[in-house]
Amino acid sequence: MLVEIITPDRSLFKGEATSVTVPGVDGSLGFLNNHAPLITVLKAGDVKLKTANGNEVFTVKGGVVEVSNNTVIVLAE
Repeated sequence: MLVEIITPDRSLFKGEATSVTVPGVDGSLGFLNNHAPLITVLKAGDVKLKTANGNEVFTVKGGVVEVSNNTVIVLAE
């Protein structure tokens, strides 16, 4: 699935991942291909990606995540 992690200053990541884990305000959320559409708020924590190159971790202070049509967009603070 396509993943984009964007901050007000720059783009942190844009590429393919097999899974994404984000720090939701009510707990950790994980996304795989064909996940149902979702928009939710994030708290401070780590966005974890599994990619073809291995695992990647991005620390965010909060934000919003949108999942739709095998695309995950994280608008992070």
